[in-house]
Amino acid sequence: MASSTSYSSPPCAACKFLRRKCLPGCIFAPYFPPEEPQKFANVHKIFGASNVSKLLNEILPHQREDAVNSLAYEAEARLKDPVYGCVGAISVLQRQVLHLQKELDATNADLMRYTGSEASYLNQMSAQFGRMGREGGSFNLNSGYPGTYSSRWNNDSNSPENGGDGIM
Repeated sequence: MASSTSYSSPPCAACKFLRRKCLPGCIFAPYFPPEEPQKFANVHKIFGASNVSKLLNEILPHQREDAVNSLAYEAEARLKDPVYGCVGAISVLQRQVLHLQKELDATNADLMRYTGSEASYLNQMSAQFGRMGREGGSFNLNSGYPGTYSSRWNNDSNSPENGGDGIM
């Protein structure tokens, strides 16, 4: 018992939707796989199969995938928002960017105020410690030692120990 069944790939989503035989040179097959029937359904509903076929035949083969992805995105956006389509989504994203930019600017201003107040605090503290030094209340690293520490690296000819005046 010989069987005369032929194994062929399933029709692309476009041919299946249009209920036609998917031929080997089908313009839709590479871009509308059978696993994604809704992709072609959306594109067909918004743009029409004939218009999409004309478009794909007019553009270069290496640009077709990007064109189909753009059409699918626009079709989905048009179904969600019939008036604005993807322009509505872009507007929402631009408003979000502006809002986040304002928030970032406010946060940076707060940060500058904080660092400015911190610098002011440090200036106040250094001024206070400076007054303490003039009043005799500061810690002197050289207290209890008769002179500066001398070593072969600190052997200046201008140092007081070597007969100089110590002024650089």
